[in-house]
Amino acid sequence: MNACVLIPVYNHGGPLEGVINELVDIDLPCILIDDGSDDVTKATLHRLEVNHSWIRLETRKKNGGKGAALKDGYRLAHSLGYTHIFQIDADGQHNTHDLPRIAELAKAHPEAMVLIEPSFENAPKSRLYGRWISVFWVWVECCSTAICDPLCGYRAMPLAPLIKILDSVPCGDRMDFDPEIAVRMVWEGVPVINFPSQVRYDSNGLSHFDMWRDNMLISWSHTRLFFGMLLRFHRLVFRKVEIEL
Repeated sequence: MNACVLIPVYNHGGPLEGVINELVDIDLPCILIDDGSDDVTKATLHRLEVNHSWIRLETRKKNGGKGAALKDGYRLAHSLGYTHIFQIDADGQHNTHDLPRIAELAKAHPEAMVLIEPSFENAPKSRLYGRWISVFWVWVECCSTAICDPLCGYRAMPLAPLIKILDSVPCGDRMDFDPEIAVRMVWEGVPVINFPSQVRYDSNGLSHFDMWRDNMLISWSHTRLFFGMLLRFHRLVFRKVEIEL
């Protein structure tokens, strides 16, 4: 397994420095995708790249959304010869101390994706209800309860099937991307490993989740995925029965 860390960044200069400091001893190369950040964040990103030889910075000309930044990062990592990526958000919510264990799971099961099953402290009920709704629809779309949480941006992904999906079907460019790509990976037969991890929720933290726009995009994504599931229903159910047998 040849892996790197992938972090999409949009105006996260402050919290990102803390994330990078936590990754120093992990000994993995890191790709930062600047999704059209402001000048203050750009200065931080360039300083991080200069100070850390294991960081590679790629800059998008304008903001396209988390999904667009991730897709650029996946393609870049694949072109550089990496087989897996460890995806982490730039806002400092994810527990990077779990990354070595996640890496062990990915190495032991290179064909699988490792998805974080987050436990939150002090998260608002509206966020939790939204997650539960997405979990329900993802279970319907996969004809399986294999995915415990489709929204968490902390995960390990094998690049070969992921790039195959990106080359064959358009996927969402914003917060709708993470759940969509997880469902499509299951459709491609990629196994799922769920790993429990504490996620720090800071009510004063920087979030780019737009309650109206992103919930609408996620809802539209679930609508498309539901009808996509209907086309694959017999194959998905047959595969589930075969696995259980």
